[in-house]
Formats: sequence, structure tokens, C-alpha cells
Amino acid sequence: MKKNSNLKLQKSKVHGYRFTVGRFLQLAVALVFLIFTARFLYIGISKTVNGQNLSARTKQLYRRNQVIKATRGTIYDRNGLAIAEDSHLYSVYAILDKSSINYKNKPEYVVNKTETAEKLATVLPLSAEKIYHYLTPKKKAFQVQFGTGGSGLTLRQKKKIEAMKLPGIKFFATPSRLYPNGNFASHIVGLAQPEWDKKTNAETLVGTMGIEAYFNKTLTGTDGYRVSSVDTSEYQMPNGTQDYRPVKNGNNLYLTLDSQLQSYLEARLTDVQKAYAPTSITAAIEDMKTGKILAASQRPTFNPQTKKGLTKSYRNILVQDTYEPGSVFKILSFAAVVNSGHYNPNEYYRSGSVNIGGSTIHDWLTSGWGTIPFSQAFERSSNTGFVKLEQKMGGKTWKKYLNRFHIGQKTGITLPGEQPGFISFKTPIDQAVTAFGQGVNVNVMQMMQAYSSLANNGQMLKPQLVNKITDSDGKTVKGYQIKKVGTPVYDAKTRKVVLTNMKRVLNKQSGTGHAYKIGNADIGVKTGTAQIANPKGGGYLKGDSNYIFSVVGVYPASNPRYCIYLTIKQPHLAGTTAEKILASIFKPMMRRIISMSKSDDTTTTVKVPNFKDMTANQATAKAKQIGLNLVKVGEGDRVTAQGIKKGQKLESGDRIFIYTSGKVICPDMQGWTFNDLHQFAELTNVKFSIKGTGTVASQDVTKGTEVKAGKKIKVKLKE
Repeated sequence: MKKNSNLKLQKSKVHGYRFTVGRFLQLAVALVFLIFTARFLYIGISKTVNGQNLSARTKQLYRRNQVIKATRGTIYDRNGLAIAEDSHLYSVYAILDKSSINYKNKPEYVVNKTETAEKLATVLPLSAEKIYHYLTPKKKAFQVQFGTGGSGLTLRQKKKIEAMKLPGIKFFATPSRLYPNGNFASHIVGLAQPEWDKKTNAETLVGTMGIEAYFNKTLTGTDGYRVSSVDTSEYQMPNGTQDYRPVKNGNNLYLTLDSQLQSYLEARLTDVQKAYAPTSITAAIEDMKTGKILAASQRPTFNPQTKKGLTKSYRNILVQDTYEPGSVFKILSFAAVVNSGHYNPNEYYRSGSVNIGGSTIHDWLTSGWGTIPFSQAFERSSNTGFVKLEQKMGGKTWKKYLNRFHIGQKTGITLPGEQPGFISFKTPIDQAVTAFGQGVNVNVMQMMQAYSSLANNGQMLKPQLVNKITDSDGKTVKGYQIKKVGTPVYDAKTRKVVLTNMKRVLNKQSGTGHAYKIGNADIGVKTGTAQIANPKGGGYLKGDSNYIFSVVGVYPASNPRYCIYLTIKQPHLAGTTAEKILASIFKPMMRRIISMSKSDDTTTTVKVPNFKDMTANQATAKAKQIGLNLVKVGEGDRVTAQGIKKGQKLESGDRIFIYTSGKVICPDMQGWTFNDLHQFAELTNVKFSIKGTGTVASQDVTKGTEVKAGKKIKVKLKE
């Protein structure tokens, strides 16, 4: 009995314990349920967790923001040939951190380093071993880059790597500017370089020199953007919210420069620079009837594509440097004397020297030519004669003409940093020496503006570098207009006297410009030899080479339209004369101008057609029909890509490259231009190491050798 009673008591205790535990569990579950219910109600009502809005986070997860980058406007020559255009390059990098996983739970880091290295080596100019070395850094790194071998990639290379679908391999774009002509009016066209924009947190191209800088706002576009809603498969949802602002690409500039004339000028300047190593050279060629600058350059210069020479020639000496022009300034003082009625060609004076206030001024031939008529003062470039003419005219009248010629005032040419120069005119000696181009500082474009009066009966025209501005669709936004500067400085009769005297400068017996004579060509010239002020103060530099030698020529002299103005500072004469050095530039350029003026159409340009999907034979026939030389790259038969986009302009006779499938065989590149090399590189992903300027003279890879993507070919260019 007692045993049964104890058993019942134990059962009762167990039952009570189970009941208590059950109750506790029920209460715990109810409490948890209440907490979760309260939490869900709170989230449902407030839609926030830890202060963050869940709706906003969800939208953000399925919301894609895309910036549509604007393209910087293209700079063309007057015939529509591209001088500067946009060209994006890319750099590849690899994410190594294994915490990088996307929302689909897929890795965004490099999974297989060996496979990744092997595949990248087929595109990058790096071995698989080298790439693997980059992928396995000694210290822990979130991501790595591949040095110079992984930068400067073309769009074609980028797409090849993207097609491999390698986890963790990413790209960032670097905006760049293509200058296909190399040394080509470098200080006129200028330079645009990538700079970090704090507002957009990205690199953008900014003009830092020349036209690129002056028209930076015009050339720079406005980025667009697209905000869209996507599903888990990244497809755009039809009913999702959309926000879109279209991109506005930069406007294009058409310059007044003529590519053929400019290229020819660059070659002549390079020859003289190499042979005589002057401190500087300047050259400008203008259509004086319109004020359009057809060609202009300087030495030292730089290559905007490679940046070679940039550190030593950052200044645009055509407008940023001023100098004493010397006897080429006598065109202005002679026009003033004649127009003011103080010129008597039959009156005689004693040449050789003249004394003013205790200072003696000599002719370049110190002994002079005896007593000669004033009619010979211009052609002989007699300083003494011009001092006497200035005295006849009087300082007050001469200063009035200097002001009418706008000496000491900026031209307003569309280039940054123009300097106005100045006139020293306080004393009689100051006034006298300005008559032959001393005591007055000018820039090259001021002189071009003054010379334009010879073509327009004394009316000066502002020098112009821009023909027109168009939008990205080709519609003209702003057209070129001739801009008169002030009122006519002198009349038609004066112009005739000045031009007659400029023709007489070519006279072998009495003129100073016989070296510039070109057969019976109707040209007129004026020469100049200006002393250089001692930078340490006190007078001028001494020595046969310490001068700025110059020449200005017009064609046709009977009714001028074209003007060439050249200066050369401190050349190493090496047994020759400054006149012969300048003539080696002047005469070939003047011959080109004479030839050019005989044809209304100065160049023949053709519009590039679409060769894509044509057979190689069809493309060859089409190119031949429009006057282009077609170069086939690859062993296939059907065109898959072309080096120059359809619609762009090339000069008749230029090369156009097409790409087909198959092996790429190295061609003979002799005579290729920088533009040709760029086309070949874009189509094949071959890289070039370029030395020199001009056209290809030699290459280190033999013709007929197979070349693969990433291969570097060394080429030497010569003018």
C-alpha cells in the first residue's frame, strides 16, 4: 500500500512539473509571437529599421543610376579634316577581396588566378606569369592594377576581355584626346588633358592651351543620366519609374587652318630647326582679304599626342611673347609718311648715319650709300632715311598712325594669354627709332593685323582662327565673319606706293630681299634685322647671330591676298646668311601659295563611306572610286571594322584601313603617317613606340611577320 502511495505521489509530481513546463513554453511562445507581431506591425507602419527606410532601400536595390558621358567637340581644319578628337582609353584592374559578392550571391573577386592570368595574357602585353604575380601581392590588397601593361587599353581590347567573363576583372575609363597629326600647329590648336572634377567625382577633359583652352566651354558637353527600375535579372521593369536627361555633346570647331599648307610649313620649320638650332622661329600665313590664318607655327614646339617637348615649349610665342620687330616695321612707318603727305621720293639725303640728341644712328651698311634719294630708303632698308622721314612727319603725326595701327593693343585673337606690347615714345630718340622697328614691342599677330591693310586699301582686319562652330549634329551655331579693325589707316594711293616699293626690295642691285625672289612671280617683300635687348640690362646683345631676322612677303603684289611673315631668333649661321635660312622656308611656302591661288578648290576631300560587311574586293573598288588608298588588315574576305568612321573626311590619296578576320601580317609601313599608325593600332591592338616626326622611315618588325594583339612595334619617323 505504502509502495503504491509513493508511486501515485511521484506521478502527481511529474504531471505537475510537465504542466508547469508546458505553461512556461506556452507563455514563451506567446511572448515571442507578440514581440514578432509588434515588430512586424512597427515595420509595417513605420517602414524603417534602425532608422533606415526599407522602401527606399528596396527601391535602391532595384534602381540603376547611369551617367551618360558627353563627348568633347572635335576640332577640324577648314576642309573638315579632324585635328583633335575624343578617344577614350581604359585601364583594367582586379578585385581580390573575397567579401566582394553581388546581390545574386555571385563572386565579384578573382576566383581562379591561374586561369585569369592565362586569359588576360592573350590581350594584354604581359606574360601570364607577370599577371599572376600582380594577382598574388605579398600584402593583403582589396584590388590591384597591372601597371602600364594594363592601362591605355582601346575599346576593342576592353570588349575582348569582357567577353571572357572573368570574375573580379573590372575597368575604369580615362578620357583622352587624339591629335592624329602630331606636331601640327600645336600652340594654336593647344591641348586638352584629363583633370579630376570634384563635382562629378570623375576625370574630364579640360583645355589647358591654345584653342582647346580658349573654347573650353564651347567644346565641353553636358553629361546626361538615366535612372531606371530593374528586376532581379537586371531587366528594365515596364511600369518602373524612369528619369532621363539626354546627353549634350560639345560643339565642334572648324578652324581656318589648311592641313596641307600647315603640314608643309611644319616640315620646313623642322628642317631649319635641326640645321641651325635657333632660339626660336615663328611663321604665319594669312588670307589678308578675310583675316583668316591659313597656317601658323613656332619652334620650339611639342607633340600634343606624345607630349614630347611640352616642358620646354609651353609658351605660345606667337601671341604671348613680344619683341622689337626691326625693319619689317618700316611698312607701317612708310605708309604713314606717304599718307600724311611728307614723302618726296626725289628729295635727297645723306645716308650712313644721323645724330639725334647726342646719339648716333647708323645704317646697316655703316658707310652708307652716299647721297641718295628718299625713293631708295625703303628698298635699301636705310635707318637713316627713315629717321629723317619720321622727323619730317613729326612725332605727333607718327604717334597718331601708331595708334591707328593699334600698336600696343591686343588683337583679340582667340588664343589665351595675348600680350599687347608697348611703345617707348618719350624722347626724340625714342620716336626716331620706332620708325625702323626699335623701341616698340609687338606680337606676331599684331603684325599680321597691320599687314592685312595692304590687301584692303588701308583697312585692317582682325586675324581669325575659327571658321565656324557647329553642334554635334553638324548644324552651324556660329559662322565666321570678317571683322574690320578701326577705320582705314591709309588710302589706295598710299597702298600702291608701298607695294611698288616692296617689289623693289627684290632688286639685286639695291634691294635687301634678292634672296626671296622667285623667278618672275608677282611678290613683294620687306626684310628685317632687329637687335635683341640685353636681358641683364643696358643696350643690346652683340654678335653676328644675336638678332631677330625676319621677312614679310605678299602675293600677288599688284593686289595682295596672301601674306607670309617669318622670324628667326639667334640662329647658328654656320657659314651661311640669315636671308638664305629664311628663304629656305619662305620660297617653298610662297610657291605653295601661288599654286594654291590658281585653283579655287585648294584641296580635294572625300567623305569616308561605310565599308563594313563589304567583301575586301568591293571595299577596294569603292575606295579607289572615291580616291582613297585602301589597306587591308587580316586574312579574311569580309570587312568587320574600319579605321576611320563613316562620314568623316579624308584628303584624296589618304590611306583608309579595313579589318577582316584571321592572322594579322605586319606590312611595310614606310611612308605611313601618325594617323595611319593610329588606324592600324586601333584595328589590331598592336602598340607602337614612336620616335621622331613626319612619316615612317624604319620599323623593327619585318614585313610579313605575324603580329598579335599587345605586340609593340618600334618605328622611327622622319620629315
